[in-house]
Amino acid sequence: MPRIGKFEVGQQGLGGMSLSGMYGRSDDSESLATLQHALDLGITFFDTATAYGSGHNEHLFGSALRAKRDEIVVASKFLHNYEGCKIDAREAVEASLKRLGFDHIDIYYLHRVDAEIPVEESIGQLGRLVDEGKIGGVGISEASADQLRRGHATYPVTALQSEYSLWSRDIEFEILPTARELGIGFVGFSPLGRGFLAGALPTDADDRRNIHPRYREEAIAENAKRRRLIEDVAERLHATPAQVCIAWVQAKGVVPIPGTRHIRHLEDNWAANAITLDDQTIADLDSAFPHGTTAGDRFPPEQMKQVPVPPASVLADA
Repeated sequence: MPRIGKFEVGQQGLGGMSLSGMYGRSDDSESLATLQHALDLGITFFDTATAYGSGHNEHLFGSALRAKRDEIVVASKFLHNYEGCKIDAREAVEASLKRLGFDHIDIYYLHRVDAEIPVEESIGQLGRLVDEGKIGGVGISEASADQLRRGHATYPVTALQSEYSLWSRDIEFEILPTARELGIGFVGFSPLGRGFLAGALPTDADDRRNIHPRYREEAIAENAKRRRLIEDVAERLHATPAQVCIAWVQAKGVVPIPGTRHIRHLEDNWAANAITLDDQTIADLDSAFPHGTTAGDRFPPEQMKQVPVPPASVLADA
């Protein structure tokens, strides 16, 4: 059974971002039903954040998960600078605990390294919260290998969370090897490429994917060519493209946290646990999605400034 630090988390968890209107309009009753069904399926690892719906997501998670609190692992994330407000880790975790209705949070991540605050300071704040029992482990999201080393030297980091999927593999250069060297658990978000690799496209004008470069018309056309191999593998295995994508991430020794607000998609994703890809299939998928060939950056320009990119020397050798 996979573990993140001291926490047993199962083969995959559930990410909460889509439950709070980030990918188009959501419905609280549907979201709560999906969270309840996740518990019924046996999912025990849940991931939320203060930035998902300005705290709305944490309220949802608290309502749905509170009765099972002792049986599950719950992670959340905070930003030092959100919606124009400066906040430290202590203020953030107290607000998160109140919204969730919990007495502690298992893993609490720095959602993005702040350009004005040394990573050592941020991780030190989180470490003090572990010592006080407010959180169970320190997390950091979208950190570079250097930031990860510096933070871990300040206080042991339990988990690193970054985007990881067939079309987002930059972490394989330095970040994932560094996490493994340091004994830090790795959690991969968006294993389905925000739905694209499973064949989904935005249908709502409010869907934030509409501003992502990979969802521009020309990028969609280019990226869809590679997606065809995923579909071929799925047909051969009598599986779905989503299941193939999640099984590929799991085969890399990473715990994925696919997100959805629909029960049918939740069940589809969870069924990936029964799929084992052979070495040749993994190699074929790797070859179809080589580093640097996905059309479009994974975030809009301003957000790209907040996430690590591989050094030019590494990209040149890829």
